[in-house]
Amino acid sequence: MNYEDVHPGLELAPLTKGPLGAVHLMRWSASMENWHRIHYDHLFAVQHDKLPGVLINGSLKQQFLVQLLRDWAEPDGWLWKIRFQFRAKNLVNETLQAWGRVTATSRCAEFGLVHLDIGLRNENGEESTPGAAVVALAYRGGPPVPYPFVAPAGAA
Repeated sequence: MNYEDVHPGLELAPLTKGPLGAVHLMRWSASMENWHRIHYDHLFAVQHDKLPGVLINGSLKQQFLVQLLRDWAEPDGWLWKIRFQFRAKNLVNETLQAWGRVTATSRCAEFGLVHLDIGLRNENGEESTPGAAVVALAYRGGPPVPYPFVAPAGAA
């Protein structure tokens, strides 16, 4: 993806994950060494913590948003900033879709910056994890965004 290919309103191709079963959540919990039982033990989640079911890990939801943006920007661009809020629970067996929409663009000397709204929705269209991001993209015919990435002077 090059900077010249984007414009406000452009929607990224969504990233769909799921349905996320108990095995997915247990494997993610193991890889993160997050052994809180609300992520793999149905009876504990429901009876002890009074939750509606086993919860999808926040760190897994975060990873889906990062994957969406990295898949879109790389290899010549970089995800510079990301922020999001966990506003709703997502439960085992839900399918999540990460989405992104360009809200603004700006030019810097070496590359362009792309501002996006991002989020996660379940199969019912319910938003659980709204956020925003800034991606640095190379200009067409220009060099890749430098590594290590250094924020341009005055950029916010």
